[in-house]
Amino acid sequence: MILTSYVQWKKLHHPVLHEHQTELWLRYAPGNNPDISGNKILKLKYQLEQALQQKYQGLLTFGGAFSNHLVATAAAAAENKLKSVGIVRGEEVDVDNPTLALCRSYGMQLIRVSREFYRGRHQQDVQQQLSDQYPGYLHIPEGGTCEAAVQGVSELDMCTTPAGPASMLICAVGSGGTVAGLIRGSKTTPVLGIAVVQDQSLPEKIKTFLPSDRNWPEWQLIKALHQPRYGRFDQLLWQFCLSFAEQNVQLEPVYTGKALYAVFELIKAGKIPKGSRLSFFHTGGLQGLKGLAYRGLIPDTDSGQ
Repeated sequence: MILTSYVQWKKLHHPVLHEHQTELWLRYAPGNNPDISGNKILKLKYQLEQALQQKYQGLLTFGGAFSNHLVATAAAAAENKLKSVGIVRGEEVDVDNPTLALCRSYGMQLIRVSREFYRGRHQQDVQQQLSDQYPGYLHIPEGGTCEAAVQGVSELDMCTTPAGPASMLICAVGSGGTVAGLIRGSKTTPVLGIAVVQDQSLPEKIKTFLPSDRNWPEWQLIKALHQPRYGRFDQLLWQFCLSFAEQNVQLEPVYTGKALYAVFELIKAGKIPKGSRLSFFHTGGLQGLKGLAYRGLIPDTDSGQ
């Protein structure tokens, strides 16, 4: 069964938006399985098709202890009767944490490796070692980002909101694949990526998916304006995420919530023109809330918040 998704639009309401005469449309791509949603369902689409068409035995990929990508890959493999292996960063990692326990429930075999080994995951000898150990497995990069992933994201129409054409497309940026897909899917609408990781090489990574023989729409990458280090957030940011619950919008403070907070700061600073209609991609990752609660970083409630 190839991954399928449907899309939802949600117009956000907030005093800042009203004051600055700005429309903000949130778009989410849920799947039949909530563990494969947001940008993951788009990034895995063609890689999964390749695995099925070329009759791979399974999927092998990489991630940290609370990786949304590991969960999505494990779930996608299980739904399509494929095996899965997750190479996990850190020999000390607790495989019973909510994220990795979920991976194991989907049948994923978890291999904890040293951080030194993990840093060398792109090297040819490491790739060959893994291929020898797990023959017949399709290797998927950390975060799923590759040409096939960018193609999948590019097919999502973010330029046309229910109220009309967007002035700007916006998303959180981790590995760069999602924002590259939005750029490739946009003919003329500017794209803003908000980096939630401190990776100086991100602009070049994004450019590798944007061949120079085409005229791409204007795009910009900025750092998150509050708590820019990956995975770091404070009560201000967490309360911002919770403030949208009454609008039936669930956010996490590592990716989407942090990026959305930056958008509001840009609006208040006048860096986004009044009268703009913003199209913001909610990349999912809500399973990560359980991991944050597990670490005592947010309250543990029945709703996951």
